[in-house]
Amino acid sequence: YRFIETDCIVGNCHKIPQKKFLKELLSVDEITASLQNMCALIKDVKPTVHIIFTVSPVRHLKDGFVENSQSKAHLISAIHQLIGSLSGVEVYFPSYEIMMDDLREYRFYNFDMIHPNETAINYIWEQFQHVWIDEKTIPIQKDVATIQRGLAHKPFNPNSDQHQQFLIDLNQKVKVLEKNHNIKF
Repeated sequence: YRFIETDCIVGNCHKIPQKKFLKELLSVDEITASLQNMCALIKDVKPTVHIIFTVSPVRHLKDGFVENSQSKAHLISAIHQLIGSLSGVEVYFPSYEIMMDDLREYRFYNFDMIHPNETAINYIWEQFQHVWIDEKTIPIQKDVATIQRGLAHKPFNPNSDQHQQFLIDLNQKVKVLEKNHNIKF
C-alpha cells in the first residue's frame, strides 16, 4: 500500500482509514531493493545476523484471489532473487508453501477458511524447529512457554493465597531463566 500523505510504501495500517492508502502491486525488483535495504540496515546493527525469510501462509483475499496469488508470487520471487545475490546467511523457510501444498485441506484452516488453525500453526512451527532450532534449546523453549502461559493466566481470585504463591513461583522461574540464559521477560 502507498500512504497518500507521505507517498511512502507501507504495510496497511488498520488504525488509519483505508481511503488514505492506494493499493499497488510492487514489481519483483522494487521488493528486492526494499529487502536489500532492510538487510543492510539490520546488518549495520548486527553484522553477524542470519536472516530467515518466510511468506505468511495467510491469504489476503479481500484484494481478490488472483491479486493475492500475484502479490505472493512477487514476494517469493524477490526473496529468492535477494538470497541468490547475498552472502549466504539469508535463507527462506517455506511456511506459505507448507500451508498451500502440505496442509492444503480445509481441516487445517479456521472457520474463516483464511487463517491456519492451531494444528497447522503447530505443524509449521515443528517444521521450522526441525530445521532451524538447536535441540539443546527445546527445553528452554518449553520453560519460556510455561512462563508465558503463567503470565497470560487470568486468575479467578487474584488475591487468594494460592494465586499469590503461584506468582511467587512464576517470578522465581523467570529469574532462573533470565540468569541462566540471558532471557528478558
